[in-house]
Amino acid sequence: MDADRITTSTRDPQAMRDQFEAWLRATLPAGNEAEVVELTSPESNGMSSETLLVTARWTEDGAKVERRLVARVEPPTTDYPVFTTYDLDMQYRVMRLVAEQTDVPIPETHWYEPDPSVLGGSFFVMDRVDGLVPPDVLPYTFGDNWVFDGTEEARRTIQDSAVRAMAGIHSIRTDAHDLAFLELDQPGSTSLERSLNHWKAYHEWVVKDTPSTLLDDCFVWLTENLPTDTSPDAVSWGDGRIGNMMFRDNEVVAVLDWEMAAVAPPEVDLGWMCYLHLFFQDLAVQLGAPGLPDMFRPVDVAATYARAAGHEVGDLRWHIAYAAMRHGVIMRRVTERSIFFGEAEAPADIDDLIIHRDTLRGMLDGTYWSGISL
Repeated sequence: MDADRITTSTRDPQAMRDQFEAWLRATLPAGNEAEVVELTSPESNGMSSETLLVTARWTEDGAKVERRLVARVEPPTTDYPVFTTYDLDMQYRVMRLVAEQTDVPIPETHWYEPDPSVLGGSFFVMDRVDGLVPPDVLPYTFGDNWVFDGTEEARRTIQDSAVRAMAGIHSIRTDAHDLAFLELDQPGSTSLERSLNHWKAYHEWVVKDTPSTLLDDCFVWLTENLPTDTSPDAVSWGDGRIGNMMFRDNEVVAVLDWEMAAVAPPEVDLGWMCYLHLFFQDLAVQLGAPGLPDMFRPVDVAATYARAAGHEVGDLRWHIAYAAMRHGVIMRRVTERSIFFGEAEAPADIDDLIIHRDTLRGMLDGTYWSGISL
């Protein structure tokens, strides 16, 4: 895929600006005289929920105010969405919950709008936060960016701050909070089983009538090796990685992107955090770059997390594999989406849609783990 040609949205920015302005005038108190000064979609906009950066002015208590906002909008079904559903209400609610119950930095949320006729999908609006985000394209492990070019001490501060934020999220546990709205509607006697069944269903939706032997083998392995040494259930961020965080002075100032949130053991998030770095690190090494091998080593992440959360965590090997295997399904869908938009060509071997197929095979046969500090 050509990163410069990836389609993230087919919506008309000018139409969305006019629609958002009309909605804002109707939503704010009478006499607000709201106007949208600027509405843009950032170049880094993802392929899931669409992000709109909005600068708006309105009258409040007789004075003119200007606010910098962000709207997260459900993608249209015609844009070959990455996921089956986009529960913007859930995302809005979990962000408010984490903001209310912890000191984890969450952008202030303002409104949730369920009516898809406004912007073409449900959406919520939050404050815009200033900060730096580790890049995904090209990944921060490739060099020539603020993470790579920083000192070893700075990178360790980034890592530890991210892990502490994760521990803060996990302090919201099912034994003390009503998290029914985050429970996955899947069979299973534990949240981890329900999580695995949720991703099995997603896998079936993605592959449809073109199955992948590799992904089938992955889910057999996950089922046969389901761990029991997990921590108590808590809010699971779902897509917890530094690419979904903003930083200032190497400290987290905003935790973003909650579309994969659920109830799960903390180890699920920790495995995802470790693996998404390993994914970028492996890509860098494969292309002859040194990468950042000392960041997000599982042994270090587990130790920092234990200090922050006040309890040890289970073995992360299965959870790292779970992350890699879920990511494999997502990568297949993302690549198929690019084929749909004419940005990539269909390969002869269906598993070539999965960029880290060799990693998955290595995890299944055990050869991958020799280089991982568990």
